[in-house]
Amino acid sequence: MTMAANAPDLTSRLFNLSVDRLMTASPEVLYKAWTKQFDRWFAAPGTLIMEGLVNTPFFFETRHEEQRYPHYGRFLSLEQDRLVELTWVTGAGGTKGAETVVRVEFEIQGSATLLRLFHAGFPDAESRDRHEQAWPMVLAQLDKVMAAE
Repeated sequence: MTMAANAPDLTSRLFNLSVDRLMTASPEVLYKAWTKQFDRWFAAPGTLIMEGLVNTPFFFETRHEEQRYPHYGRFLSLEQDRLVELTWVTGAGGTKGAETVVRVEFEIQGSATLLRLFHAGFPDAESRDRHEQAWPMVLAQLDKVMAAE
């Protein structure tokens, strides 16, 4: 069953990106990682607040070189083991406070899972380009951690 919430209006922010990656983990494991287990592969331990339900907020921090980077948003749409869509807001080095939208789709391809990530609504090219560099590394970490599940 598809559940959906109102998405932000991105019509004035046209900077987008997409990343595809073949993942070892199953769609079930990846869906759970994106809706309940960010602290296993992305969030700093002890910082995750996440219910994984449509229209509920989430918060977590990442840490790099003694700096903390808060991430927050809300779930927009969920389809069990197929789709996670959420808003994504970070500070100066990320989305510059803009409410962007991340859509992650999972599709079985043989013994692997094709993960398709779309990230839309960046305020400028610099913000998009930083995320375009970061997402492949983040997804590699997700694959590494969740492959054993």
